[in-house]
Amino acid sequence: MDKITKTIERIAPPDKAAVAAAAERQGRLTKPVGSLGVLEELSIRIAGMQGRADPSAEPQAVFVLAADHGVCAEGVSAYPAEVTAQMVRNFASGGAGINAIAGAVGARVVIADLGVSTELPQGLAIHRRKIAYGTRNMAQLPAMTRVEALRSIASGIEIFEEELSAAPFAIAAIGDMGIGNTTAAAALASVFTGKTPSELVGRGTGLDDAALGRKIAVVERALALHRPVARDPVSVLSTVGGFEIGGLAGVILAAAAHRVPLVVDGYITGAAALLASALAPGCREYLIAGHLSADKGHGLMLLALGLKPLLDLGMRLGEGTGAALAMGICKAACAAFNSMATFESAGVGEKL
Repeated sequence: MDKITKTIERIAPPDKAAVAAAAERQGRLTKPVGSLGVLEELSIRIAGMQGRADPSAEPQAVFVLAADHGVCAEGVSAYPAEVTAQMVRNFASGGAGINAIAGAVGARVVIADLGVSTELPQGLAIHRRKIAYGTRNMAQLPAMTRVEALRSIASGIEIFEEELSAAPFAIAAIGDMGIGNTTAAAALASVFTGKTPSELVGRGTGLDDAALGRKIAVVERALALHRPVARDPVSVLSTVGGFEIGGLAGVILAAAAHRVPLVVDGYITGAAALLASALAPGCREYLIAGHLSADKGHGLMLLALGLKPLLDLGMRLGEGTGAALAMGICKAACAAFNSMATFESAGVGEKL
């Protein structure tokens, strides 16, 4: 807990002077004020997060954290639990969707095992922070102990800081892998947003109507059994969460503490953002919503976080794919801000 507490204590508001300077420069660039729309707001926000007058979105890193979920025993996923380990190997070999999209925008992919249910082969370029071989079935028992919940958050902080120290980056994104994790994310989101499971639970990996109804019932049963409350975020994570979700919350906290803009992906990372903001409300100022997931309930998460998505492309893969794509927009926003001439430097007349 000491690691987590110290990280939270380091989170400061965005730099007001940098925000003011960026807004002033935006007003002098050779374009009508507001003509680049969200790109202008984005560059100003990034300047404030980074505390610098020349905001940057290069280099980039995407953190993909993986873990398994005992609740899969309830039949809440269309895919078997073994897929989690298989996909981690796919990430490490460069064959997944996140590898393709991250490569297209120039971001490196950081992979971590926080609780995959099997041992992964040696030689994979991953962070090995396994807390347990998957969570317990939250419909019958707490998903993890409180100590394990704290370890998952602290692990996310440590992974972020290790990567930042080894090869610094200006902006980060988060993604996930874990069969069954939409069930845990829905339970977390229900506690933090006050919405019912039926409002939040989606089809995840492609459930039919019968399986969707079963998934909603499982979330309802878990919440009724454990009765987690938002005022104790660690308890929420320990009763109905996932190791990768806790780790992602840790990445968010570390990013805010280090003034690194953090692009949130979809449904799972949205739940992690709710958890992180419950632990440290100030971290919201460092979040950028990459896209609106097609999975039901994600919009309600973003509404609770006060975030507007940059993209709405019908994506629901996870892995950080939507966030990585949105980092390209952040990169363009900063490039326009820094590279465009001002009216004065270009000798262009301003609006009368």
